[in-house]
Amino acid sequence: MPIDAPANDLDALRALVSQLTSERDAAIAESRRLTEQNDQLRHLLKQLQRAQFGQRSEQLDRDQMQLALEDIETALANRDAEEPQQNSTADKPADHRKKRRSNRGALPAHLPHVHMTIEPESTACPCCNGAMHVIGEESSQRLDKIPAQYQVVVTHRPKYGCRACEGAVIQAPAPERLIKSGIPTERLVASVVVDKFAWHNPLYRQAQIMKLQGLPVDRSTLAFWVGVAAAELKPIYQRMKEILLGSSKIAVDETRAPVWIPAAAGPRPATSGRSRATTGRGVDPILPPSSIPMRLDGAACTRPLC
Repeated sequence: MPIDAPANDLDALRALVSQLTSERDAAIAESRRLTEQNDQLRHLLKQLQRAQFGQRSEQLDRDQMQLALEDIETALANRDAEEPQQNSTADKPADHRKKRRSNRGALPAHLPHVHMTIEPESTACPCCNGAMHVIGEESSQRLDKIPAQYQVVVTHRPKYGCRACEGAVIQAPAPERLIKSGIPTERLVASVVVDKFAWHNPLYRQAQIMKLQGLPVDRSTLAFWVGVAAAELKPIYQRMKEILLGSSKIAVDETRAPVWIPAAAGPRPATSGRSRATTGRGVDPILPPSSIPMRLDGAACTRPLC
């Protein structure tokens, strides 16, 4: 609507005021969005500067930097997704439309491929109503995921008897179980162990995830499963230890991590880390993981590291 509306046209003036109010609100919202984005970028810039030029104790490791980048990239993607809703791309010229950023590569061929064919509602010719045949197709690929699903494995062991001989009964022996009289299969126990030690998913979180599936498995039960699995894997650990000690040189990560340990006056901060891993005469022996020392205020603590 033109700004120079007649002064005596009240409807035109009301429409003009409404239009200007909408434009003002849109400008304020855009200003706030840009301010929030600039604040996030400034925060990321400070983290990058601290990671590169800060003191050693203030420098961020690669994982922490990846978390910061994830937040920024998520915010930018959210902004790009909201823009088409606020301003339709059909109203913008072709040269002003932003091309969506994508990191699309070839999907692995070893993954299962589920083919879905979408047929038209009618395959009759719209001109002569005759039957039509396929002359080509367009195909596209998308990456999908099947969420983790628990299942119950029911094992049946039928008994066979002879009608002629009353005492002749045969039955297949029951398969061995990792946990005697327990409900988990070996695959479930392996999944719990891998999630805990490889993907750093603690047991109480795994218990919460299982509870969402209607499985009230307590954290202590999961800990028992992990302990049984550790006992079964101990021969592999001992063999790996023999191979390790047979080497002439060993490189070990000595990075320390802050932990909490119980004390007489309550939990107190401490640090834990791997011991020295060297071989040869006249040097300290390599300590197994179950007896890694922990230090509290400079004093050695022999409590095993969990």
